[in-house]
Amino acid sequence: MQLIEAFKLALQSLWANKMRSILTLIGVIMGVASVIMVITMVQGANRYVSTKLSGYGADVFTITRMSSLIFSPEEYFKFQKRKIVRMEDYEAIRAGCEECREVGASLFKSTNVVANGKSSNNTGVRGLTWTMLSLNNIDIAIGRGFTPADEEHATKNVIVGYDIVDNLLPDGDPIGKEIRVDGIPYTIIGVGDRQGKTLGQSQDNWVAIPITTYQQIYGYNDSVDVYARANGDAQVMERAKDQARVIMRARRHDAPGQPDDFELETNDTFLDIWKQISSLFAAVVLGLASIALVVGGVVIMNIMLVSVTERTREIGVRKALGAKQRDVLLQFLIESGFLALVGGAFGVLGGVLVGKIITVLVGFPTAVPIWAVFLGLFLATSVGIFFGVYPASKAAKLDPVVALRAEM
Repeated sequence: MQLIEAFKLALQSLWANKMRSILTLIGVIMGVASVIMVITMVQGANRYVSTKLSGYGADVFTITRMSSLIFSPEEYFKFQKRKIVRMEDYEAIRAGCEECREVGASLFKSTNVVANGKSSNNTGVRGLTWTMLSLNNIDIAIGRGFTPADEEHATKNVIVGYDIVDNLLPDGDPIGKEIRVDGIPYTIIGVGDRQGKTLGQSQDNWVAIPITTYQQIYGYNDSVDVYARANGDAQVMERAKDQARVIMRARRHDAPGQPDDFELETNDTFLDIWKQISSLFAAVVLGLASIALVVGGVVIMNIMLVSVTERTREIGVRKALGAKQRDVLLQFLIESGFLALVGGAFGVLGGVLVGKIITVLVGFPTAVPIWAVFLGLFLATSVGIFFGVYPASKAAKLDPVVALRAEM
């Protein structure tokens, strides 16, 4: 029996039992769709995080009181016992870090913003030094950014995100207009570029005021986040980090041999932690998705066993006419493999489609790597062939005399 003939016979058999073939595909479709959906979401999230972190630049590091990621209550309480990072620490790093090209500081809280009788909810208020616009890659779409004079004189000037403009100041040029943040009037001097949404949450719902103004209004007991940009390549980056670490340890009286009483983090720190989290998440979910693939494989095996039973006489006729064991084996393996391949193709389409729907509905980023498509098809076909071996082997080993006596 030629390979092409085996394909024709396999397709004829599957087409003759269309409903049964379709129902058999469901398990494989669900399994492959789950695998593809997880891969696309993890890849999209990885790409998004990498893009956001690279936006700050590989030459930027931060000094904070607490780690950006806390994994246990014990860690949280340990960080809470630390002294806060103050503006004096920022000033010391700015003055003493010779390898730092830019140094900035920021503070953050959430509140409501009011303008024209309208109010925003849960708006982020950022207290920034004038250098933080560059360090955070905040591009000004309209107007201007902060200047050293704004910081020195604690002006009531404000830079806003586009949500404030769209929702509270819909008409005309926003520059020069007044908004109230916690009841205090500010004059808009700039509007930041649109950032869009992430996981359904807008990134444009914020206002920024000079950090000195922030502290005058909200107090001096909030810990400052210090940002610094190294003045060169990776080696300069390491020297800049060392200089900043020495300054902070001296100011906080950290004893030799004792760990830092603060956190010094880089983009690589965040990216490595994120990759660990996303890899763990992907492994767990892919493990669960593989259960659906196994179930789909078991269904294929059961259906193929039923098919062998139904076609016993047909197999006997073919073997009596000269078909060899490998010919019968090949035919049934082609049937199970092709059946699973079709299910894999629909599963890939379903997984990609669900991922895109999630992106549209909640803003979760997705990316579909080509290798994931081929992986889905390969897994489906492999499952079909693996679980089709036993039914195909059973069919191939049938005695033609016994098979010919079987009832139709």
